[in-house]
Amino acid sequence: MELHTLKPAIGSLKNKKRVGRGQGSGKGGTATRGYNGAQSRSGYKRKIGFEGGQQPLQRRLPMYGFKCPSRIEFTPLNLNVLQALAEKHNVSSIDAHFLRQHRVIGKNGKYKILGGGQLNIKLSVAAHRCSASAMQAIQNLGGTVIILPIYE
Repeated sequence: MELHTLKPAIGSLKNKKRVGRGQGSGKGGTATRGYNGAQSRSGYKRKIGFEGGQQPLQRRLPMYGFKCPSRIEFTPLNLNVLQALAEKHNVSSIDAHFLRQHRVIGKNGKYKILGGGQLNIKLSVAAHRCSASAMQAIQNLGGTVIILPIYE
């Protein structure tokens, strides 16, 4: 097989439909757009979800569920994540500023310490929320947990 012998698969290539090139082409006159209406005009753009006057899908389906606008999302952080961060950066205190600096949480992110994994070092942790098992594990090693206010 050589590059100059390669050919596309049979039927895979088709000639482009050349519309508006005169009556002899079979696609002249209206250029396959029909006679009247917005779709025959230049500059027409169909709205997203428009189905030709039929009720669009997003309006046919019922609304369901509820999202509380005042809900606060917490980023979960397990103890093993805190252990890895403390060892990697050689720190004994973890707070929101530290986590933002190392891109663990977002700019206005809130986080909750969870009890997954093991913690072997004494840590001082400041968090917006902390589970009972995580708080117990941190305090058993002589560390402290400070609960931060959510609305700052």
